[in-house]
Amino acid sequence: MPKAPTELADEVREQVKDKKSYLGVIDRLNKASVDKHWEAYTDIPWDDPEFLVDKNDPRWVLPPFDRLGETAWYQSQPPEIKSQIGLWRVATAMKIGLQFENLLKRGLLNYAYRLPNGRPEFRYVYHETTEECHHGMMFQEFVNRTKMPIRGMPRALSLIAQAAPWIPLVSTEMFFIFVLGGEDPIDYVQRKSLKGGHIKHPLEETIMKIHIAEEARHISFARHYLKHRVPNMHPVRRRILGIATPVVLGVMARIMLSPPGPMVRHFNIPKDVVRAAYKNDAAQAEISNSVGKIRDLMAELGVVTPVNKQVWKAFGIWDEPKQRRAVEPAKAA
Repeated sequence: MPKAPTELADEVREQVKDKKSYLGVIDRLNKASVDKHWEAYTDIPWDDPEFLVDKNDPRWVLPPFDRLGETAWYQSQPPEIKSQIGLWRVATAMKIGLQFENLLKRGLLNYAYRLPNGRPEFRYVYHETTEECHHGMMFQEFVNRTKMPIRGMPRALSLIAQAAPWIPLVSTEMFFIFVLGGEDPIDYVQRKSLKGGHIKHPLEETIMKIHIAEEARHISFARHYLKHRVPNMHPVRRRILGIATPVVLGVMARIMLSPPGPMVRHFNIPKDVVRAAYKNDAAQAEISNSVGKIRDLMAELGVVTPVNKQVWKAFGIWDEPKQRRAVEPAKAA
């Protein structure tokens, strides 16, 4: 079973002071993808009896930090309903994850399509795309084994999201904000769940550890790309990026962390229970915390201004950055 990743913990906080250090990061990420990677149908023992997905398995019960799991309504449900709700939550997160990664892969390939010969980003993008393909396969295989009518993103949002793969043709910087907006909230929840010992089923644990390990590379590249490019953006484009960033993050974090509507309807969860669980200060703080690393990065890059700070606040995802460090401009590739 994959171990929790540690090798990139320092790298994601590394300063990119010049083009040489930026290229060095890409070389290390490319090497890491060759040295350690997983395949969906080779490295997960799907047919192991211990990995069987039973919707009534008590190991699916919502963890203590889940807001719905804390409610009196949830606690009063029969054990099998508690398990089914917990499994639905896990499966929905995976379905939304594979849908997001589908958009991500298409966007990455659009970005790579225009890269000149010899650019190291090309090889990295294809490593990431390959890894995301395996993530999508393992997520969908898990969803299939639940035998639940899991839908993922709301239909209207899914239609709007089809524009995402074309963002690199307009702004590669905005595209990698989109990438972090989808990856960071999921990474935040998964790491918190593993660290707290809340993952009880071995199949979920194995999938989650594989995902965290490889997403560490993907998050690292996106962060370093932004550190390399944003300091040299045209002031007008930087202002647009500064306003668009909290909008993208505010919407995406809620998609990743909010309860799925089909689950609420399927289990007849009362509206007042949903409001009590997810529309309070603690739930809002969780959403804000899930984008904390990106918020700190934007402040570090000098993108946050008194004007766009109001947009962060309007979406409920503002908190004072933990660090404010000047980034030396690097010559964009």
